[in-house]
Amino acid sequence: MPSGSLLAHRDNGLFRAAALERPAVSLPAHHRHRLGPLEKKPSGSLLIHEIYRSLQGESTFAGLPCVFIRLTGCHLRCVYCDTPHAFTQGEILDLDRVVARALELGDDLVEITGGEPLLQPEVYPLMSRLADAGKTVLLETSGAIDTKLVDHRVRVILDIKTPGSAEVDANVWSNVDRLQPSDEVKFVICSRTDFDWAAATVRSRGLIERCPVLFSAAYGEVDPADLAGWILESGLSVRLQLQQHKILWNPSARGV
Repeated sequence: MPSGSLLAHRDNGLFRAAALERPAVSLPAHHRHRLGPLEKKPSGSLLIHEIYRSLQGESTFAGLPCVFIRLTGCHLRCVYCDTPHAFTQGEILDLDRVVARALELGDDLVEITGGEPLLQPEVYPLMSRLADAGKTVLLETSGAIDTKLVDHRVRVILDIKTPGSAEVDANVWSNVDRLQPSDEVKFVICSRTDFDWAAATVRSRGLIERCPVLFSAAYGEVDPADLAGWILESGLSVRLQLQQHKILWNPSARGV
């Protein structure tokens, strides 16, 4: 069995084989019907929306050259989502080809994003093979899928959904218990109410002691200057996150 098919369990650091089967994801009926584009995807392949090279626009890696692998499909419909085109549009590629295309682009930093990438089981060996190749691998995940099968070498960016997202009930809170110091937590803030909820969550769950915490202003909903003021007032050691790619390029541009 190739090393890329072995996954490190985030709970105990042990490697174990992971079958290419859809992970046990419990979705309400109004979420399941959104996964139609993935139903006919052949096993061993990935439905890829795009693979491209740009500057990392978010996270503590912001500003660094990065290869992005965006997977198609998401079971959530956050009100502020800026990639709805990734819900259905994509190209079926086998795992080897996705790895090869990512490595050809050459950057040391690779981000796996979506959509919700953890809905496609082949993403697990994809991340492990990129880590085997010496890449720093970031996983941008909604926080609504269990992360226990993610290779421990992967840096998880956990997007905890706020009430303003309209998907707060989808949060899988056990993911917080698996956070490593190299991981990050992100809150997209849609209002002062969201900020207060996020600040209370950070405090009650001791997130600052676990890993970096990022507060991002929902584009067009919250003035980043207001969010900066709220952070200063709160006394929390959280990082204000600006979506750098939306500042540098047209906010609606793709592939940036």
